[in-house]
Amino acid sequence: MGKSLYWLTAGGCGGDTMSLLNMESPDTLEFFDYLQLELLWHPSLSTYKFSEYNSINEQILSDKVRLDILCVEGSVIRGPGGTGMFQAFDGTPKKDLIAGLAQKAEVVIAVGTCASFGGIGSDGEIEATGLMFHKEKKGGFLGENFKARGGLPVINISGCPCHCEAVRGTLSALVENVPLELDEFNRPVEWYGMLVHQGCTRNEYHEYRIEEKDFGEKGCLFFFKGCYGPLVFGPCNKILWNRRSSKTRVGVPCFGCTSPDFPRKYPFFETPNIEGLPILLPKGLDRAHYMAFKSIAAASAPDRLIKRITKI
Repeated sequence: MGKSLYWLTAGGCGGDTMSLLNMESPDTLEFFDYLQLELLWHPSLSTYKFSEYNSINEQILSDKVRLDILCVEGSVIRGPGGTGMFQAFDGTPKKDLIAGLAQKAEVVIAVGTCASFGGIGSDGEIEATGLMFHKEKKGGFLGENFKARGGLPVINISGCPCHCEAVRGTLSALVENVPLELDEFNRPVEWYGMLVHQGCTRNEYHEYRIEEKDFGEKGCLFFFKGCYGPLVFGPCNKILWNRRSSKTRVGVPCFGCTSPDFPRKYPFFETPNIEGLPILLPKGLDRAHYMAFKSIAAASAPDRLIKRITKI
């Protein structure tokens, strides 16, 4: 017997759904069929009438229909003043529906950074928050001790949008009862256990501090252009977008969109620094040793890197 899945869109742009629909080999619908997932509702795939949709919700909340997997896309909107009426559905705050469905689900998945950590609006008047985190602080909408009926906390698949392969892999593991190791932010280690920097094709430029102050060159974007590849964990350079690319591979700095504090309050294309030295350093390194190493590395950089000659 297959499992049931309900995909609810809260305070978000729908980008995670767009990522999901980019799934191929198999495509999204073939994937659901392969896993024998019964799709109770998805706003972009379901064609129910309003009355039928309300009936599904009522049946789930009254335990007449089993809910195995609840996917929530977008942040939970609590404003104004905790009422949730900034995002209401049929006169009822959507946050109330999220709370009710979460209590019935065997597993709850936060799809994307907004659902995971609050994302856009988490500092604003709409009072947005994640399901189980508010940025880096555990708690969020459902509370720090929340566990779904199956015993797991909310599983966070962060990203703006999150990668469809991370969604596919997580759903596959849950359906096939494969244990998922989670990191400190409840993200599956399989996809969030490596820095974006670790798979970057510009790594060698970074190591020798061949840095760029403008776009269009091949060097490192960390020191001046605001790249967060060495600072955040994510799958972008492990499972490429459209199986061929990532931001850093096409010369765009990593925005750190899988991070709990995304989006930050300063410009994407600038590296916060003091007298030219980055304020934030790669994970696991102290300032004194890092800067000493980089000075030596820059002085010994190979000529082919200085001249931006791509290796064959």
